[in-house]
Amino acid sequence: MKQIATPAELMETVNGFKMSRLILSAFELRVFDQLSGKNLNSCDIATKLGTHPRATDRLLNALAGTGLLIKENELFANAAFSEKFLVSTSPSFMGALDHSVSLWKTWNTLTDAVKAGKSVTDAEKAEINERGVEWLEAFIATMHARGVAQGRELASLTDLSKTRKTLDVGGGSGAFTFAFIEKNPAIRGVILDLPNVVPITMKYIEKAGYSDKVTTMAGDYLRDDFGSGYDLVLMSAIIHINNPEENILLIEKGAAALEQGGQLIIMDHVMNEQRTEPFIGALFALNMLVGTKHGDTFTEQEMREWMEGAGLIDIRLITAVSGMQMMAARKG
Repeated sequence: MKQIATPAELMETVNGFKMSRLILSAFELRVFDQLSGKNLNSCDIATKLGTHPRATDRLLNALAGTGLLIKENELFANAAFSEKFLVSTSPSFMGALDHSVSLWKTWNTLTDAVKAGKSVTDAEKAEINERGVEWLEAFIATMHARGVAQGRELASLTDLSKTRKTLDVGGGSGAFTFAFIEKNPAIRGVILDLPNVVPITMKYIEKAGYSDKVTTMAGDYLRDDFGSGYDLVLMSAIIHINNPEENILLIEKGAAALEQGGQLIIMDHVMNEQRTEPFIGALFALNMLVGTKHGDTFTEQEMREWMEGAGLIDIRLITAVSGMQMMAARKG
């Protein structure tokens, strides 16, 4: 990230929230859906949305200023970009923005969370499995959109030639398991996730055409048994939800589930000892503060100690070209 060096740069950064809120409000209201294939005036759009006419007009004017809408003769229409990416029926729809709407609400509590030392939101009080289908689907969609590319990158960096059975702990949509199978069709995968997530996972499995190669396991990764006989156990984007004691337990369970020589891979932000870099990880630590009970980002040394304590060897940090980080080890 570019360092802020002048008052002008500071103000530009601080005021960036206005553009973000404009786009998220339009997305939340489904403005782009109402304009798909149409040219409408602001009063017509307000009627369809059930919003205030003048306020809607001002929102649409600002959106036209961003280029996401086109305004001609008092009529508004979607720009080509918006029609492709912001209309919910489009194959390229950026549905993950629904999760950004949720993040806005939790990040708005950052000042109070820093004072309290923990999340102060109602969302934190509800376990992920209890947050409702709408929230879960938006969250899983966000993770899947990111996971498709990350999964292929991870598969390209991992020796899967002798891998036959994998476990993705908290695997969500199954994107990483799908990438492993793309590289080695002999692989059979198991995805462990919470009971309300698994039905969503099964939809992604069916859509990917892997119903004969991927199975699901409903459970809590801190409480339930993983099974055994795995050649690879993946923990992607889950250790940041836990405290250190929970991560020690989690890694011990993962190691116990592996065959000799099997791999355990943790994909997450791996912080330097000062916890300042990578910068995205420093920001994500705050995301965990405002939105979880005791989540955080952790250092390379912390993860090494957890893995060593679980009897794993050949522990190494891998940073991909994209910046994606992982700690990999194997069972001796």
